[in-house]
Amino acid sequence: MISLRAATIHDLELLQYWDTKQHVIDCDPDEDWNWETELQYTPVWREQLVAELEGRPIGFIQIIDPYLEETQYWGKVAPNKRAIDIWIGEETDLNKGYGTQMMKLAIQRCFAVPDVDGILIDPLKTNTKAHRFYKRLGFEFVEERDFDATSCFVFELRRKTYQES
Repeated sequence: MISLRAATIHDLELLQYWDTKQHVIDCDPDEDWNWETELQYTPVWREQLVAELEGRPIGFIQIIDPYLEETQYWGKVAPNKRAIDIWIGEETDLNKGYGTQMMKLAIQRCFAVPDVDGILIDPLKTNTKAHRFYKRLGFEFVEERDFDATSCFVFELRRKTYQES
């Protein structure tokens, strides 16, 4: 069974190590997470979570409120949204359904806030496997957009779609 817990500075080495993994780089090649600082910074608009399988860390999830997020990475976005970043740390944990379980937990967490009406994600345009994954979870294509000169597809899971599934 997978559970989520808050990421802490004690996860620093693990997260830095996962950042060296090619499959993680392939999902987000331009990102420098600045873990030393970010793991000690807990703004109201963000949750950083470690996914654990029976106590063993297997992945990372970040949930943000893109309306309040300081860098305005998402640009103009309506209030009452959330955005998710997710990855599995080790190659040996890929293709076992863990990502689906992690996303379902993250989605539940987002929609537990009654005002949240949609969840955004931005996989790379070239990551067709991720596109299929998110569509299976009910996310719908919104648009193609460049984020920091990286071409991505934006998908959204609307509360109504989630409630109907």
